[in-house]
Amino acid sequence: MRGESTSKTTALIIFPAMLLGPSLAGIILTRIVDGASGFRDLLARMSRARVPISWYAVLLVPPALILTVLFCLKAFLSARFTPNVFALGVLFGCITGFFEEIGWMGYAFPKMIRTHSALTASLLLGLLWCVWHLPAINYLGAATPHGTYWFRYFLAFTAAMIPIRVLICWIYVNTNSVFLAQMMHASSTGSLVVFSPGALTPRDETMWYAFYAVALWISVAIVLRSSGARITLLSGVSARP
Repeated sequence: MRGESTSKTTALIIFPAMLLGPSLAGIILTRIVDGASGFRDLLARMSRARVPISWYAVLLVPPALILTVLFCLKAFLSARFTPNVFALGVLFGCITGFFEEIGWMGYAFPKMIRTHSALTASLLLGLLWCVWHLPAINYLGAATPHGTYWFRYFLAFTAAMIPIRVLICWIYVNTNSVFLAQMMHASSTGSLVVFSPGALTPRDETMWYAFYAVALWISVAIVLRSSGARITLLSGVSARP
């Protein structure tokens, strides 16, 4: 807030807290609020991987859109936007997806849809998800720290992550699978880490995240056109525990 950069040591402490916070909260609250049966249900939803193969194809949306946006920016603006290939980024995606979604989709979202439509709940949860990243926003992405661009980058980041959350919720509502939500989160985060260009300025990174956000919102619009505020396509499937 004061325009100062967080030390790398502090940033390294923040990231594990960001991962463990939602997962521990989800596990503890599930056990307290829903009891042993609720905890067993959470484990069942986390292990539910047998869903129609078409839902696994949705996992390709984040990398496809990221590469499309970056190649377009490379062609029309600058070679600086050439996608990177950092294979270890897949591991980062898997770790964040596994831990965070225990809380977000394992506990919070099923409770939220008791009093909100699935779309409203996904938008609210997406906003909460973005605010949760705020303490480490200066060290998210490749052009870190973002300096005076940190707030503009946060807005672009938020504009991109809320539609990702809607897509994650859409998958969950139609499959009741926390596992698939974890996979979608892993695909999103992993693709950003793998393909984000490494030679960008904070201004460049803010701009390409903004274009990525536009592409994601177009994808969400396509989903909503066919599914509406319930964001459900398959009959007989409920996200409620």
